[in-house]
Amino acid sequence: MSKNQNKNQNKSRNQSAASTGFERFGLDEALVRGVRGAGFTSPRPIQAETIPAGLEGRDVLGLAQTGTGKTAAFALTLLDWILRDRQRGIQALVLAPTRELANQITAEIELLARHTRIKLATIYGGVPQARQVSRLRQRPEIVVGCPGRVLDLVEQGLLDLGGVEGLVLDEADQMFDMGFLPTVRKILDTMPTERQNLLFSATMPREVRRLADELLYEPHVVELATSAPAATIDHGLVLVAEQRKRDLLEHLLGRDDCRSAIVFTRTKHRAKRLAAQLSKAGHRAVGLQGNLSQAQRDRAMRGFRARQYDILVATDIAARGIDVSGVSHVINFDVPNTPEQYTHRIGRTGRAELEGIACTFVTGEDHGWLRATERMIGAPIRRETIDGFDAGAVEVRAERPRASRGGARRRHGHGGQRRDRRQAR
Repeated sequence: MSKNQNKNQNKSRNQSAASTGFERFGLDEALVRGVRGAGFTSPRPIQAETIPAGLEGRDVLGLAQTGTGKTAAFALTLLDWILRDRQRGIQALVLAPTRELANQITAEIELLARHTRIKLATIYGGVPQARQVSRLRQRPEIVVGCPGRVLDLVEQGLLDLGGVEGLVLDEADQMFDMGFLPTVRKILDTMPTERQNLLFSATMPREVRRLADELLYEPHVVELATSAPAATIDHGLVLVAEQRKRDLLEHLLGRDDCRSAIVFTRTKHRAKRLAAQLSKAGHRAVGLQGNLSQAQRDRAMRGFRARQYDILVATDIAARGIDVSGVSHVINFDVPNTPEQYTHRIGRTGRAELEGIACTFVTGEDHGWLRATERMIGAPIRRETIDGFDAGAVEVRAERPRASRGGARRRHGHGGQRRDRRQAR
């Protein structure tokens, strides 16, 4: 019996049309318990749209903003079919662009799988590989990793992907931004061609679209407002002279509604210096940037999550791996390098359907970025005026958005169950 047939047979026993929660998917009972333990009550849109197709064995292309529940969508898909047709060795590979995101994905999968015996291994660069190799020798079913270290271990003969039946590419657009797509292609060459592929992304630049067309077979496609920021985020900009940015930042951090904030800078040096300046000024601030060791990055994130720090000063390298509940503000001290990165940055607040505030500092030299960003999201970004911070010579006119063609599209894949592309063992 094929994996899909076995899966659908078992799944039908638990289907309940009247169910309003995750039980409607017919998940293994151990996963239902894990979902309840995680505090999830009803599926969010990206989960409701992608999990059924994933459980049928279809390839999936999920496009949605960060913080909308994509991790649980693919995690439950992988965990369910592994439980229903358990094999020895690595059955699923999840690729993520940053160490922080890889750790975040692992933590959420482990939370959902807490009532199973499924083992995970997390692998990424910046740390000695010995402990990661030791973990791989324990024959985990799921490996979560960053492309560079994954390919390195494969080429050393320490990681065998020959039995992988499920592949997830998470935050595919960020992988392209960071130059990982050539590495990803090399990894794909080491894997079986008959497998299930799940690709998730917040935006869809041309290069990622090309990869999706090559990788996915008749995918079930779900597109949920991929360009505009989430509706839960109140975002605006302040026109400010470069030399007044520090003063403006102090003003915003001092507001009563600013309980915790992530401050983004363009360079590692500025992130380090700004975090030190804020700490010296009496704020509980910590920096997160690429020059830190992995142990230092882990300590910074643990401290921010535990509310030992109220302010995290970060560069874009860490933007996708920051998933902390209750962040009230995101402040772009420097504008992002690309329009797409704007959505990723401010998506660190307003997560899990909570409300958040994002503010971007814009100088007279940022008009090109602003026009491109407003064109991408299809609307002007609200200008804010703050007493005492007259922009003076700073002037940036709003971009007139192009006419909409019906707003966000939601497109579904072909009907019916796709053919079983995983070879029987």
